Amino acid sequence: MPVPKALCIDISGVLHEDGEVVSGARDALAKVRDADVPCRFLTNTSRKPSRAVVDQLRELGFEARAEEVLTAPAAVARHLKARKLKPWLLVHPDIEEEFDAVSAEEADAVVVCDAGKRFDYQRLDQAFGLLMDGAPLLAVGMNRYFKQSDGLHLDAGPFIRALEYAAGVEATVIGKPGEAMFREACDSMGVAPEDCLMIGDDVEADIGGARKAGLAAALVRTGKCQDDDRDRAEELDAEIFDDFAAVVSHWF
Repeated sequence: MPVPKALCIDISGVLHEDGEVVSGARDALAKVRDADVPCRFLTNTSRKPSRAVVDQLRELGFEARAEEVLTAPAAVARHLKARKLKPWLLVHPDIEEEFDAVSAEEADAVVVCDAGKRFDYQRLDQAFGLLMDGAPLLAVGMNRYFKQSDGLHLDAGPFIRALEYAAGVEATVIGKPGEAMFREACDSMGVAPEDCLMIGDDVEADIGGARKAGLAAALVRTGKCQDDDRDRAEELDAEIFDDFAAVVSHWF
């Protein structure tokens, strides 16, 4: 593609890996800023509220404004409010502040994010019961796994698939790879999707989602990217780079 007019940038695995800045990423983002290219940071992380994501970026030395950071849990919360839905939450305790939660007796929607150790039988069964009673299932994303310093760990996607299968429903995905988050980012920057480049390390959530929403995409080999993701990225007509700095150097 020609020089993109705007960037959507995944955070974990692209700018940092488990709190360690990816080599060259800080200078690369500064270069983007110097080129006056608008950015949005898109993340499906559901173990930190939006304010904590912004704080972490700043602590790592990345210039980031609150309005530039779009988190999937916050997008789900906006979706709920717009539709006046009352959520029952299967989420990590650290992000409960993003939502106006109610008890299971009052709830008319189920929200599932990465809940960590809260993914136990009792809570999954409670979610199942609400879904069988007709509550919609809202998902932060369909990520299969995430990476930490000790390796790969299950994300929310496998548990969401289990609930879909058990209750015979289909989740509404608000975060990546759902199109809504990408389109919201483009709209907020005043650019058409085809003029925006998504940079990520997850070939399905970042790259597949962006391509479906009409954005160009670049897969980086840092973070959770696996060797066999290359073929899938090529199928999606996405370019592949060693890291975020290499992407920026290619265009800027």
